[in-house]
Amino acid sequence: MEENKDGIISFGKDGWKTPDNPTIPFTYGDGIGPEITAAAKSIIDASVEKAYGGKKKINWLEVAAGEEAQKKYGTGLPDDTLETIKKYGIIFKGPLTTPVGSGFRSLNVTLRVTMDLYANIRPVKYIEGLDSPLKYPQKVDMIVFRENTDDIYTGIEWPYNSAEAEKVREFLKSSLDITIDPDAGIGIKPIGKAKTQRITRMAIKYAVDNNRKSITVMHKGNIMKYTEGAFKDWAYEVATKEFGDKIITEEELYSKHGGQMPEGKILFNDRIADNMLQQIITKPELYDVILAPNLNGDYVSDACGALIGDIGVLGGANIGDNGAMFEAAHGTAPKYAGKNVANPMGILKAGELMLTFMGWTEAADLISKAVEKAMKERKVTSDIARFMGVDALGTKEFAQYLVDAVKSA
Repeated sequence: MEENKDGIISFGKDGWKTPDNPTIPFTYGDGIGPEITAAAKSIIDASVEKAYGGKKKINWLEVAAGEEAQKKYGTGLPDDTLETIKKYGIIFKGPLTTPVGSGFRSLNVTLRVTMDLYANIRPVKYIEGLDSPLKYPQKVDMIVFRENTDDIYTGIEWPYNSAEAEKVREFLKSSLDITIDPDAGIGIKPIGKAKTQRITRMAIKYAVDNNRKSITVMHKGNIMKYTEGAFKDWAYEVATKEFGDKIITEEELYSKHGGQMPEGKILFNDRIADNMLQQIITKPELYDVILAPNLNGDYVSDACGALIGDIGVLGGANIGDNGAMFEAAHGTAPKYAGKNVANPMGILKAGELMLTFMGWTEAADLISKAVEKAMKERKVTSDIARFMGVDALGTKEFAQYLVDAVKSA
């Protein structure tokens, strides 16, 4: 690859173009963040070195954010930090605290808005050794694409007794002959075509590039026909018109192929949300990539995490057309900070996902296999060790075990 002296990843419609020496801004985070982030970085670096023999390397660039930044600069997100992240288009983020009433927005919210990170992505795959409530948890291998900028999360709502709510009630009654109870709060649920279709494209491209078997649209379109029902229809429109050579709909599967999947095709179907939530429990093997509006995606991503028994081992990403943020699914856990007991697996899995999006899949696979080895050999931190009935490794010792596992792979 041509040398990129600035180490800037190019984010394009055809995927990321990653130089051999990408610069990735990162923040250690608050609470347990410094411990788990340091651990994850050491394992990521070992995986990249093992996979590419020194031909590729991440240049980590620390940026200030969170509690320490608040103390030093008077803001949890200094302008220099935001400008650096905008320049490189990416951040690897330890968990951050946003103190109530402190006067600054969370890093997540700010970056989602300023960088238009419209896709929240969370892979969920069972790792042998986790204490899952399922009888056959090994069947769980899903990745959720949750629309990140639309739906009720736009925050357009008013208390029942506000002047704004009264104006809305009056308008609906006088203009549309719709009556809303005077003691009812009112919210608006926008779901747009353009936002729906861009995340559909991303989900399908991911499925194609990573050899996934199916994509299921999760919606409540039987009730909310012009929002969630439209989400489903617009997703099908993209799938059939733009990716007709890659996907096959469930209707086509049975009407034209007798239920037998053609080779090289990805199944594209949909499920009503309430049915979906019970089917991922009873038939998890049927679901692979899940595409959902914001609220449904919030529900199903945590529900999928519960299926494998520990949401704390999940990593996730917020992705847009011009940037990305990678982080663990959990919070700062301040009561465990500095005790060398925290499990870095969540942010490590975020790092694995980051490497996948960078196109460095060989390094990502090394992390996945090292984690599987640790679980099989019961070399785990205290949160998992107590279920296994084994002695726990500390955060640093667990990280070193994984580094050694990568190096010996």
